[in-house]
Amino acid sequence: MSTPWLPPEQLAALAPELQAYLAREFDVELGGFDAQFVLGFVADKVAPLACKRGVTERFERLQDDLWQLELPSGK
Repeated sequence: MSTPWLPPEQLAALAPELQAYLAREFDVELGGFDAQFVLGFVADKVAPLACKRGVTERFERLQDDLWQLELPSGK
């Protein structure tokens, strides 16, 4: 499984963490492939939203900075 948000190496590295979390919190056992599939699915659904939010927040801060530059200095 691959996703544009996480390369296969990162999916493989994160899978054991997801497996441990699900086992500890929900008493659910998930195989390595299934864990990678779930991570890929979540990344594909969540990453675009998080990315858009980050870009929007940064754009708003840049707009604020530009307004500060345009304000008269009071002289």
